[in-house]
Amino acid sequence: MQQSARYSVLLINGPNLNMLGTREPALYGSTTLPEIEHRIIEKGASGSPTIKVEAIQSNYEGALIDAIQTTGRASDGIIINPGAFTHYSIALRDALALCNCPIVEVHLTNIHAREEFRHRSVIAPIAAGQIAGLGAHGYELALDYLTQRFATKEPGA
Repeated sequence: MQQSARYSVLLINGPNLNMLGTREPALYGSTTLPEIEHRIIEKGASGSPTIKVEAIQSNYEGALIDAIQTTGRASDGIIINPGAFTHYSIALRDALALCNCPIVEVHLTNIHAREEFRHRSVIAPIAAGQIAGLGAHGYELALDYLTQRFATKEPGA
């Protein structure tokens, strides 16, 4: 029996996402970030192909950039919810652009239906896609997309 290829995904969450579950639950839901991370890690490990998911959250732009420059560049895919950095962090965007893997941008709320300043993403132009407004389920959809991509990719390619 041939073993499934093993891929790696870096799951990145930006500022204030550590407060999920208590931060404006009417807007962001009651699911906590550890619950989301656990769900995605388990889903990756039990899928075919199997995917090792490493999760990071930081309120500091530099910490996220450091993770992208190390772990992200060695990953087969990235799922990122940049939080407020979505709208203005050229440094985060430039670090992501150095990665040679698909990037999926996720937002719990529909950023295009919110305040005008939230409508623009500096990350979207370098991402394979953006999932916005589907709550915590958006992370699972992002992993589904990457899983499907990996399944059609030649191992080692």
